[in-house]
Amino acid sequence: MMIHEGRIQAAFDSGVFVLKLCGDVRLTLCATLDQQAQQLADTPGLEAVMVDLREASNVDSTALGFLAKVAMALRGRLEQAPTIVVDNPDVRRMLDVMGFASYYTLVESPITEPHELHDLTEVPADEADTRQRVLEAHRILMRMSEHNREQFQPLVEMLETQGVPSEHR
Repeated sequence: MMIHEGRIQAAFDSGVFVLKLCGDVRLTLCATLDQQAQQLADTPGLEAVMVDLREASNVDSTALGFLAKVAMALRGRLEQAPTIVVDNPDVRRMLDVMGFASYYTLVESPITEPHELHDLTEVPADEADTRQRVLEAHRILMRMSEHNREQFQPLVEMLETQGVPSEHR
């Protein structure tokens, strides 16, 4: 099976924000995901959020960390939890193992299809920014469950010793 490079699309219509992840979504897109997480919490008129993973062949742990950040940023802001649409059994299993059901409603198909999605411009990040974002994403995942804490503690400790400035810890 051929894996396509990852890309992110988005749409905002009638109070519903849709974030669609396609292909192989990896840490190279973490700056773009982080920017969306930060902007979403301040979006006026936001009533619901849907993350569509139906075209994602892989979502790495850094990208998952920023999806967790989206959910945490929206806690208490929306009447209902954000939704993740996922029909790939491997991606669904990963979400289940990492505890995403506590932060998102997980479904196999959306109630309605989003209207016009547009590609998000990839936010550039240098090596230091990327390392800091990888660290942040994994710290967020560690807060989601004990399983995640055990899984990612060694990585977080390694990244912390690689010179991430203390103000980002």
